[in-house]
Amino acid sequence: MQLFLLVTAAMSFSVGGYFMKLSEGLTKSGPIAAVLALFCLGAGLQMVAMRNTEMTVTYIIVLGLEAITATAIGALLLNEGVTASKLLGVVIVIAGITLLRN
Repeated sequence: MQLFLLVTAAMSFSVGGYFMKLSEGLTKSGPIAAVLALFCLGAGLQMVAMRNTEMTVTYIIVLGLEAITATAIGALLLNEGVTASKLLGVVIVIAGITLLRN
């Protein structure tokens, strides 16, 4: 359940970031509403996840997962390039999350 909350919170923040990009500098009301809803959902899920985990561990895991999913969303939906350095960064983030979960 804990991992589900963390992954869902990270996805909410990342998809919210995608809609932030679509809002064109917060000028389009539909994407703005999606940003606000998704960021609130992500924060709520992260708060629930923090009930049984240290804040620092929960926060770092969510930020790490958010970075990974943002990289995927950028590549798949925004046609952003995937470079060796980005992939190495993702591997490093995964290693960090793995260390924190143990």
